[in-house]
Amino acid sequence: MSREHAQQLITRLKSLKPTLHNKDFLLTWQQSDENLRALLLVAETLENLHIGNVSTRVFDSGLAVSNFRDQSTRTRFSYAKAANLLGLTSCDLDESKSQIAHGETVRETANMISFTTETIGIRDDIFLGHGHQYMKEVSEAVEEGFRENVLAQRPAVINLQCDLDHPTQSMSDLLHLQKEFGSLENLRGKKIAMTWAYSPSYGKPLSVPQAIICLMTRFGMDVTLAHPEGYGLVPETIEKSHAFAKESGGSFTQTDNMAGAFADADIVYPKSWAPFDVMKERTELLKSGNNAGLGDLEKRCLENNKRFVDWQCTEDLMKKTKDEKALYMHCLPADITGVSCETGEVEGSVFKRYRLATYREASHKPFVIAAMMLLTRVEKPADLLASLCENPRNRRPG
Repeated sequence: MSREHAQQLITRLKSLKPTLHNKDFLLTWQQSDENLRALLLVAETLENLHIGNVSTRVFDSGLAVSNFRDQSTRTRFSYAKAANLLGLTSCDLDESKSQIAHGETVRETANMISFTTETIGIRDDIFLGHGHQYMKEVSEAVEEGFRENVLAQRPAVINLQCDLDHPTQSMSDLLHLQKEFGSLENLRGKKIAMTWAYSPSYGKPLSVPQAIICLMTRFGMDVTLAHPEGYGLVPETIEKSHAFAKESGGSFTQTDNMAGAFADADIVYPKSWAPFDVMKERTELLKSGNNAGLGDLEKRCLENNKRFVDWQCTEDLMKKTKDEKALYMHCLPADITGVSCETGEVEGSVFKRYRLATYREASHKPFVIAAMMLLTRVEKPADLLASLCENPRNRRPG
């Protein structure tokens, strides 16, 4: 483990030819399998060097700018940790304190924050049909700034969650599964149930379930998506999941039966999300500032959610899984029955049993984000990481 294991990972990384240098990381399904495997190797290497007390501060200066257009705990702090891990200074763009409120354009803002910036992390998951497009607009703006010699370097845009995908979460989940089952190859044929679960709130983004079904189908897993009627996802992500499963030799199935999805599952991922049609309506109401309409929509959605209050990860459901001990996963925070709410996504006793496992799942995210930063900014990541092992410097005393 730690430094010795990191050297083994770097040897494997040298056999790959990732193509992320001076590019962005927006959607996992835009990335080659080689890029995804390289990302996992770099993330695991950084994690092992960190455990081995080796400094990975490869930047002498530079900013890692973040723009969180929605609330966040894990991803916000993971981005700051990733920047610090590599020697970058994290700087959060608060739009309410910027000239954006006075009409500053996306192109102007993107260039103004980028003069000494290496990465721009964006979370924009509220507006269905807009989050990914906003990230693309920022990407095009910094590309123009670099091409026209306004910027000394072209910052990489990193998707910290949009309306379509949540790459930092799903790649952290994939690294978690790789560690739990021993290797990526061992995931082939394993059944993962990505299921909707009841929540006493509404409006949760679609990006986590979409991220999971589009990524896990690429690695030969048998993916089951379960949700009540009317809680469908963005059609494009369903199409891609079918295509990826066919290419990898895995499978992708859909059901409206939670118990059936749990049957013989190796992994379960019960998570609430809002219906696709609701998110479309919510987006239009938010854009128009129709607060009365938003209030009415919330009431209707919460009432509809109550029709499916039995969609909860219970001890009885867990007994239907493979050997009655499937791995429980969640992006957190979970709605825990009897703990954070009266009735929620997961029974209290189930969550308590897997609580530390979900914390370990979350612990990989800073290293996944740091790997995205490194691969997009460094042309020869394996050589750079090898130099850190050959000339180690303690990250902390003792």
